Order: sequence, then structure tokens, then C-alpha cells
Amino acid sequence: MRWLERLFGRNEAADDDVAATMAQATAAVERDDHAAALALWGPLAHAGVGRAQNNIGACFAEGLGVERDPALALRWLSLSAESGDPVGQRNLAALHFKGEGIEQSDAEAMRLYRLAAEQGDAPAQDMLSWMLLERGDLADRTEALRWAQAAAEAGVATSMTRLGMMHHDALGVERDADTAAQWWQRGMAAGDPDSEAMLGAATLLGQGVPADAKRALALLLGAEGKGSPLAAPFIKAARAAISPAESAP
Repeated sequence: MRWLERLFGRNEAADDDVAATMAQATAAVERDDHAAALALWGPLAHAGVGRAQNNIGACFAEGLGVERDPALALRWLSLSAESGDPVGQRNLAALHFKGEGIEQSDAEAMRLYRLAAEQGDAPAQDMLSWMLLERGDLADRTEALRWAQAAAEAGVATSMTRLGMMHHDALGVERDADTAAQWWQRGMAAGDPDSEAMLGAATLLGQGVPADAKRALALLLGAEGKGSPLAAPFIKAARAAISPAESAP
């Protein structure tokens, strides 16, 4: 359900009646009854509740409880974003980034991600950090570091991995192999296989952690098994670095 939490966000309605209805809708989502959730969100969305508007837009974007409809997703997410809802801003940014139901625009996506990030939305902070880092400008790297740190401290594993990369490659910060390895350890603990892969590479090379080819191979194989494409380039070298005595059961 974690991706749904990111899609819909937490319910933060101030009015007791609205909060109660939103809680009922959340319970419906948790039992995979999106049609029931939509019936609850509908009146609230028409009354201008931004989070309900976001949730309806997200359902149309993903085809949850309704037929997938990018045009209706755009309509509802635009209303939510205009109301100032950070999750609506973030989900609308995703439509602009992907070009779904609207012309693709990195600039508009970044503007909306920044609005959501400034309100403390951690997934938006993570995505904004990635987009800024991809642009490659020095000033962007500094801002990318700031947003990655904010998202990582909120528990976003991909930002932990990115911080490790930035400290390892001196992107917006001085190179620090120890700090890089610490962030990859945190990212791996938070469930990101890319962090596990990079920690495996660091362990193979002895960068920020003691060199240990056998442990490195275990980390790399674990990361590859979880779907990380970053592990494969190091696996052959890790196998070659293990002595016959170490490889014996």
C-alpha cells in the first residue's frame, strides 16, 4: 500500500465531518474498494476540498475504481493544485513530467514539485532533487542536495541513495566516502536496492567501509536480486576478489 500512500497522501482535513469522511475513504482504499472511496470523496471534491480533488484525480490517473482518463485526472489534479494541496501539486507535476493528458514540460513539473516540496511533501522533495541533479548546473547541485537531505530525513530511501552518490562523486558537496557509505547503509535499511548495490561496491573497494570481498558479493547479489541495475558491473570483480579459502562453505 506504500505507493498508494504516496499517491493520496495523508488526510489532513481540519473540519471534523470532512476528516471523518476522509477517514472512511482511506479505510475503503485500504481494502481495495476504490469505488466506495470515490463515492465518499466526490461531494468533498465538489465542495472544494483539495485533498479529495487530488484523490479523485489520482484515481483517474491510475485507473483505480474508474476507467483511466488522463483528461479527468488533469482536471481534478489542477483543481487540487490550485487549492494549494501539496499532494495535488506533486501528482499534477507528475502528469506534466510524463506528458499525460497535457504537453510534456519539465519546467512546469519542476515548478509544481517545488511548490509541494516547500510545503514539506517528501516525495516531491525527492523528485525535485533528482530533476535538479539531472540538469547538472553547480547551483542546481546545491539545491538538489538540500532537497535530498529533507526527503531523506523524512524517510525517502531513494534520496538516501542519492545523497550517498552526491557525497561519493562530489556533486554539490566535498567528496566524503565515509558519509556516502553511511547514507547507503541507511538507504539499504529503508529498502532501496540501489543503496545496497552501492554499499556492495564500496565494500568491494574499501571506500568508507572496510574492504570485504565476500560481504561485497553478498550485498551485490542481494541488490541484483531485488532489481537494482547498479550491481551487475561489480559482481564479476567481487567474485574474482574472493580467495578460494573465503569461498569455501
